[in-house]
Amino acid sequence: MAEMQTKSLNTPDEVRSLPKTKVEVINFGELALMKLTFEPGWRWSEHVKPTVGTSSCEVPHFNYGLSGRLHVKMDDGTESEIGPGDAQLLPPGHDAWVVGDEPYVGLDFQGGHIYGKVVR
Repeated sequence: MAEMQTKSLNTPDEVRSLPKTKVEVINFGELALMKLTFEPGWRWSEHVKPTVGTSSCEVPHFNYGLSGRLHVKMDDGTESEIGPGDAQLLPPGHDAWVVGDEPYVGLDFQGGHIYGKVVR
């Protein structure tokens, strides 16, 4: 039988710090909730790619934007943007970058177990 669990992002189970990147994760067994904070000037291909070692982001995401704006370009060339109140289902194979001078802050309900970790 499943048991009720309550956790807070104010006290995450794990914090991953990369250049211009803060990843806060709370784990619920096979599920994880991740809060992402990307500073102005952040770009996946510049600030995360050197750590994970893939040509583009290979993590699937189910995102909800809290503040700031994030532009995403898929490997096939399609593009989209997410901002406050937007939800986005994002498959593997993309680059992304912060738009403007405000940090992007969002929640990800899918990629928390692996985002920002070495996968080489």
